[in-house]
Amino acid sequence: MSPDDRDYSSGIVLQMTKREYVLSTIKHREGDKVPYCIQISEKAINLYGNKLLQDFNNKEVQDDLKQGNINYKEAINFSIGNYMTLIPAHWWQWDYKNTSPIYKDPESTPDVMPAIIREDTAENFEEYNEHTKWIAEKYQTYIVSLIYGSHFEKANFIRGIENFLADMGNSPEFAKKFLTFIIDLNMEILPKIVKNKYIDAVLLGSDWGTQNDLIMSPQTWNELIMPGEEREYAIIKAAGKHIIIHSCGCILRIIPNLIEMGVDILNPVQSECMDLNLLKETYGSKLTYWGGISTQKTLPYGTPHDVIRETEQVIKLMSRNGGYITCPSQVIQEDVPYENLKALIETVRHYG
Repeated sequence: MSPDDRDYSSGIVLQMTKREYVLSTIKHREGDKVPYCIQISEKAINLYGNKLLQDFNNKEVQDDLKQGNINYKEAINFSIGNYMTLIPAHWWQWDYKNTSPIYKDPESTPDVMPAIIREDTAENFEEYNEHTKWIAEKYQTYIVSLIYGSHFEKANFIRGIENFLADMGNSPEFAKKFLTFIIDLNMEILPKIVKNKYIDAVLLGSDWGTQNDLIMSPQTWNELIMPGEEREYAIIKAAGKHIIIHSCGCILRIIPNLIEMGVDILNPVQSECMDLNLLKETYGSKLTYWGGISTQKTLPYGTPHDVIRETEQVIKLMSRNGGYITCPSQVIQEDVPYENLKALIETVRHYG
């Protein structure tokens, strides 16, 4: 069953839900509202969370928080009115304590794969499925299963990014073996996640870009990264879910590959790294963008007026003919003044 086919209503729907607005913009339909989803880091939530709940007070959300139906981060999500709800998936982690230090040694290419910790127990998935169902039916937002780390990022977390980039260049056989090991683990869990009918999309990603270009050659990406991504995307698509890919930096040279592989939404779309006009004109009919408002310059260093002006400019450009979900080009960090964060939220609420 695809995300477009489900119906949570028990009667006649008189107006579109937030979920339906997201589905519509993914179909590149320009509507009367532009959906938005602003992500806020843990440190920024600790700094501004109470203020956000006060300034964007919602009694229903407050009641759900007090009753334990939602957590603090979700309460902020619903209070500011996000159209998407990102729910972290039960995934696996590296067991750093029981992994040999040889994985940090740039001279080594270990034969034994590192130890892992699994979090995908049946009990965890039962609780996860019940929570996503409750959120979908109560708040009717677009539900995203949040994974992030695919295989390149997982590899450089345990190996060290310098070491693993060297592996890809000097020991491609080891790099391929290591990446395949990670993808095989992912493929054990991913089918369990996408069985949940209330999930609309899965967010995967690894940071493949730098400020100016790919962190590796397109040929290396095609040979070592793309095969594993394709395996994951196939599982997601077969379940009728949307694919959301997160990659920081400039990844212009592989965007055609991502489109061909079936990616639906690209995040975070850093305006300092990729030209928004070029992205919209070249790929705007094939991709939905989620991001684009500067977190390197405007949000941390501008005035509230600067934030409002840029947010409006980005919305007007990127939402033309649909295909846009308003968001900063990165998760809001604690270096963003509260006045700027509030200006951002009030502006996106005006358009959404």
